[in-house]
Amino acid sequence: MFAVVRTGGKQYRVAEGDVITIEKIAGEAGDSVSFDDVLMAGEGATLKDTKSLTVSGEIVEQGRGEKIVVFKKKRRQNYRRKNGHRQMLTQIKITGIGAAKKAAPKKAAAKADEGETAKAAPAKKAPAKKAATTKAAAKPAAAKKAPAKKAPAKKAAPKTDDKDA
Repeated sequence: MFAVVRTGGKQYRVAEGDVITIEKIAGEAGDSVSFDDVLMAGEGATLKDTKSLTVSGEIVEQGRGEKIVVFKKKRRQNYRRKNGHRQMLTQIKITGIGAAKKAAPKKAAAKADEGETAKAAPAKKAPAKKAATTKAAAKPAAAKKAPAKKAPAKKAAPKTDDKDA
């Protein structure tokens, strides 16, 4: 089975057991990571629904890529700049492709519980709005202060015609 995942602004085609090198992600060697942004998955010519799929992996190592030389030059200007760059990379071993998105229903249930408690809370919100309006009334009083005036522009000296000299 294969999957196409998106991470670090790039897309990678992965299968179980593959080791891929991606842009740096947080974690240390041995930590497990999961990619929820699965764009496509399937086996052979058949494709699967990606809504409930995640790709899990394990960080093999954190490292840096090869040095890239950045050389800028403007001809005939004696302008030469040499710089280097090494990208931070993470190697990941794909451990599984499967349906591991089971935390979403718990969040939905938690949101439903919060909705019930939020119905009892509007009585408390009314005094908070009143306090907010008193703070807002205090701000315009401070805002009425006149802005600082700019200094007038200097006048140019009058021109003199010195044709005789």
